[in-house]
Amino acid sequence: MNILVTGGAGYIGSVVAERLLGLGHIPVIYDNLSEGHRDAVPFGAPLVVAELDDSAAVTDCLKRHSIKGVIHMAASALVGESMANPSKYFRNNLVAGINLLDAMLACGVSRIVFSSSCAVYGDPETSPIAEDSHQRPTNPYGESKLAFEKVLRWYEIAYGLKFASLRYFNAAGASARLGEHHSPETHLIPNLLSCALGLMPHVDVFGDDYATPDGTCVRDYVHVTDLADGHILALEALAKGSRVYNLGSGVGASVLEVIETARAATGQPISVRFTPRRPGDPAVLIANSDRIRRELKWEPNHQLDSIIESAWVWRQAHPTGYAA
Repeated sequence: MNILVTGGAGYIGSVVAERLLGLGHIPVIYDNLSEGHRDAVPFGAPLVVAELDDSAAVTDCLKRHSIKGVIHMAASALVGESMANPSKYFRNNLVAGINLLDAMLACGVSRIVFSSSCAVYGDPETSPIAEDSHQRPTNPYGESKLAFEKVLRWYEIAYGLKFASLRYFNAAGASARLGEHHSPETHLIPNLLSCALGLMPHVDVFGDDYATPDGTCVRDYVHVTDLADGHILALEALAKGSRVYNLGSGVGASVLEVIETARAATGQPISVRFTPRRPGDPAVLIANSDRIRRELKWEPNHQLDSIIESAWVWRQAHPTGYAA
């Protein structure tokens, strides 16, 4: 099956494409390369370099490649940036997404898997977080993801679109060939590995006064290959109807616990510096992923130590990330 993967030259999208190829599908990568990398596009996956708000380009791609389904992963995804520039996030994550949906309808493509985020929950009232928990985003990034989820529901009612919205937690780790490379890099684990390689003098810890056991934020880390498998399972299940799923390990790790695990994996001391909290960061985000485990038989295959070990192997082979 020919599957359009928007944002498929990015971190998670490239691994999704790699897994699709391994299953005999043809992933067609649609990416403007503002955050993605040509070197991350798996061999055998066609690459279309274009913008999602270019209706003609999206429509042409869907028709020319005989697309049967879409995995939508193209998004702006920095919480801090979204607080400073919400316009960018609603344009890229909501308006451009609607443009994609309209192009799909015009081409008769009625199945989409959407990469949403645990940021839709905001500060959760209970933990772990289930899909029916209150959704009160604390930043424009999460708000833009939630807004697009609502659009998907109305498009299903009006046009018969089938969707799976995957609210995943903190993606980390690497496959044998593909890893994490952002510029700027804001994620904890790749920055810890950069520090271990001597490329950074220290890693900032944003806040040590949260209501958590050690005062630092607690997050649920899920391996990028496990995430990719969840997307493919959700795509295959769309014939049964639309659904919303959490994707996480169900286990929380504090920032300080992640740092200690990275020190053990790398054998390096890794210096840290404590700084004030970042706006929009909830204290604890841990997934209840029982629904996707029960309905689609999805299981995470990696814990925090193996997640960091896989990322470390990739970073040692690619100390400065992708060349292009």
